[in-house]
Amino acid sequence: MPERIVNALTVDVEESFALGADGMHRLPGHTAGQTQRMLDLLDAYGARATFFTLGVVAQQHPRLVRDIVGRGHEVACHGWNHAPVFRLGPAGFRADVRRAKHAVEQAAGRIIRGYRAPSHSIRRDTPWAFTVLAEEGFSYDSSIHPVRHDRAGFANAPRFAHVARNVDGVDFWEIPIGTARIGGVNVPVGGRCFRLLPAAVLRAAVARVNTREQRPIVFDVPPPERERPSGRATLVRRVRHAGTLTPAEHKLADILGAFSFASIESVFDEVRPARRAAARAS
Repeated sequence: MPERIVNALTVDVEESFALGADGMHRLPGHTAGQTQRMLDLLDAYGARATFFTLGVVAQQHPRLVRDIVGRGHEVACHGWNHAPVFRLGPAGFRADVRRAKHAVEQAAGRIIRGYRAPSHSIRRDTPWAFTVLAEEGFSYDSSIHPVRHDRAGFANAPRFAHVARNVDGVDFWEIPIGTARIGGVNVPVGGRCFRLLPAAVLRAAVARVNTREQRPIVFDVPPPERERPSGRATLVRRVRHAGTLTPAEHKLADILGAFSFASIESVFDEVRPARRAAARAS
């Protein structure tokens, strides 16, 4: 029997923003509570993930970031305050990721190597973004979703890990968000469609990639819903009684029970520090 493939699980740790007359305004925060619920759910299933974290969240909730690391997960960068990459321009983008990376590293107490653009906003008209990320010390990006979308997405981009840039002799990797190839079309798995598709459809899509293509997939999930189930039982106990979970938690529990999940840096050899150090030495 072939060895079970371990997939990568990703979560964006972000607040909600609205665009006001004088720029971005953060709405009342729910991130800390949402993320703690996600951590408890992952613990219940022995799963690990990569948490792409906004700089403003890391600055305001450093204990949350330390808890993510302490529970065995990878912390990565999601930009400073959710501004789209294509609105920042090269200089603004560099300042944004530099500020965000510093804040997340200060909170996490470790160097971070991964980046994901807010709203997947690295596009065909922002090819400079990969070079900026490599020069700012990142090892990989996981922004590209190879699907058709009105504002983001690279429909014809490679579906699996590939070199996006080579900067000073070191490869900078793109780790795309998961898709399944069905009927000649890239079908999104997780991400924006997580709440739209039934769990059975999501399970079938992940299994198709693992079985037919023998590749791991990056399964992106939104934070748990804001509504809290009634009762004072711990989340681990509620997982055993799935009827008390919110719909999104129930669906995620279904997926976690069907597959093995770990962080991007654990699943993909290409982005691991030892691998990159060897590449530089050679």
